[in-house]
Amino acid sequence: MKDAMSALDLRAMVAELSSLVGSHCKKCYMPHYEQIVLRLRVKEGGNHDLVIVRGKRLYTSVRDRPMPQNPVQFAMILRKYLSNSRFIAIEQLGFDRVLKLTFETSHGKYHLYVEVFRDGNIILTNGDDIIIQPLTHATYAERTLKKGIEYVPPPAALDPYSLDFEQFSQLMLDSDRNLGRTLGGVVNLGGALATAVCVDASIDPTTEMADVDLQKIWDSLNALLHGDWKGYLFLKDGEVKEAWPLILATLRDSEYKEFDKLSVAVDEWMGPHDAQALARREAEQLDIAAPGRGHSTDVERLERRLSQQEKALSGFGVKVEKQQALGHAIQENWTHVEQLLGQMTEAVESQGWSQVKKSIKKIPWIQSINAAEGTFIAFLPDEDGNPSKQVSLTLDESVHQNAQRYFGAGRKQKDKSAGAIQALQDTKDELARAQKKEAKREASGQVAKVRRAKRLWFENHRWTMLSGGHLMIGGRDAKGNDGIVKKHMSLGDRYLHADLHGAPSCSLRNNQGFITDENPSPHIANDMPAFRLADKVESELDEKITQEAAVLALSWSRAWNSGGAHGTVFWVKPGQVSKSAETGEYVGKGAFVIRGKRTWYKDIDLRLGMGLVAINGVPLLMGGTPEIIAQHCNRYIIITPGREKKDALANRIYRATGLSVDDILPVLPGNSEVVEDHGLIKFDKEEES
Repeated sequence: MKDAMSALDLRAMVAELSSLVGSHCKKCYMPHYEQIVLRLRVKEGGNHDLVIVRGKRLYTSVRDRPMPQNPVQFAMILRKYLSNSRFIAIEQLGFDRVLKLTFETSHGKYHLYVEVFRDGNIILTNGDDIIIQPLTHATYAERTLKKGIEYVPPPAALDPYSLDFEQFSQLMLDSDRNLGRTLGGVVNLGGALATAVCVDASIDPTTEMADVDLQKIWDSLNALLHGDWKGYLFLKDGEVKEAWPLILATLRDSEYKEFDKLSVAVDEWMGPHDAQALARREAEQLDIAAPGRGHSTDVERLERRLSQQEKALSGFGVKVEKQQALGHAIQENWTHVEQLLGQMTEAVESQGWSQVKKSIKKIPWIQSINAAEGTFIAFLPDEDGNPSKQVSLTLDESVHQNAQRYFGAGRKQKDKSAGAIQALQDTKDELARAQKKEAKREASGQVAKVRRAKRLWFENHRWTMLSGGHLMIGGRDAKGNDGIVKKHMSLGDRYLHADLHGAPSCSLRNNQGFITDENPSPHIANDMPAFRLADKVESELDEKITQEAAVLALSWSRAWNSGGAHGTVFWVKPGQVSKSAETGEYVGKGAFVIRGKRTWYKDIDLRLGMGLVAINGVPLLMGGTPEIIAQHCNRYIIITPGREKKDALANRIYRATGLSVDDILPVLPGNSEVVEDHGLIKFDKEEES
């Protein structure tokens, strides 16, 4: 699969993006560490997102994409300098994979350099090319990317657009490589384009330059560089593998899709993945595989610590042996070391350190000297009398004192290892207690207690999983309602609302949802269903799924505690939901205006299921329709509106499952009655009565 854009792709993209010159940069976002999004307002009206994925691609999109509520530092810097700026120019530096975007404000011009090679980088500079902030600080052999210094682009490679036939011919004939390697390296085309030129000219890429018809190669090269650029996605076994601005000679027999622009093609291919960058970033922050981050059980944490301590302890032993061995080696080569010390002392006294430093290059027994510390690194002889082990010798010390210094360093390592041995034993004891506690917990039916630094993003809202794995979320308050509509509702989703004042705004996601976790975490019990949050689920929204969502939309409203057993819910498309009120009217925080036809669901029965699931390795209580909960969960209850206090039911679930009360309370809709218990809380009607 093609991983990153080529120089030719970027040349075609520059031609396309030139149509956006004159637009205004309204806002800058950073939904993922690897991605920058510049929202441009074009002259004709409407927004275009310029998506920059570092080291990989750059394209425009009008796709809906969730954005972070709190921008990171680099996004705030971009906003400070580029918000409301005018996009006035874009150019490619030669034929390199570096683009220069120029913006103009009342305070002057600013440049945004996009480097699409290696790991990639994005650098903001002022009009004089002094770096304001790079996305990543970096130092290379020929340049440094650091705040406050002048931006220097990478060393320029050959630009094939600058060649005429005579220059091209001379360049090719001077090469000692074959045709393919000369086009790819010397002419700076890269492997894929070089092969395509050779195939188009019907010449084998391995042909030696003396046997090549240069006119044919020149004609094919110009056809490639000055072709009629559009956008093409090339498929293999029905899956997109690469995108190009034209049909390469090597891909003429491949299945492909044609688009008017390369941006449209790239957005069709990678757009859905890039649009879910925020969700991917939040999932990565909670990735259990990252030591020291995310979430883990006590046993997993102690096992990691034990492994680290055992590794460190083995390192102590190696260091002790090494220091002692060098001390013995100095003693065994007493005469050799004594001669070196005497000769070095005499040379320093007569010639000085600077002259000695120049002279040692001719002495095979001395590696280097340190005048500031009065030491030098010398070689000890092996059995054949050749330079072997290196030791650091101090001029002011005798042979015995130099040897004792190594023995002393070994003793210090031993003292450290004694403390490490005790710490290792303490960890083993603590791990044994944690394992015993976990075994007792498992026997009682409680789930693993997971320590985590941060909640999953959807836990900040009401949430559930519906048929096909679709995610549905609802606001907990006015601020949450605003966030649901602004950040978590896209084309294809459905907006649901109960026919009650103050009911939550709910978003039924068309793409985002849950898939089965094929490799669940070890602490997840075998009888607990495990899922992972996914950017794309296979099924599409239909009437059945929307009816299930309506049950949750009503249950999350005040209908649950109002004493009624039934209620009404409607759904509309995202485009029908607006914050703009009619003239003379006002729309408050968390409220929206619904325009157009609504689809109603009436006489909905208030009845919910609550079951144990694991999402991204975290055991959670999930609420949903009784049918969905019974389908997925082995331990669950069915509840209806009732008299048992919400806190009391949460405590019962806590005692039976071990889940945190803080994780249980947000899932319960209100005061309830448990009408069915399938092993979740060991419900006993006689005991309750």
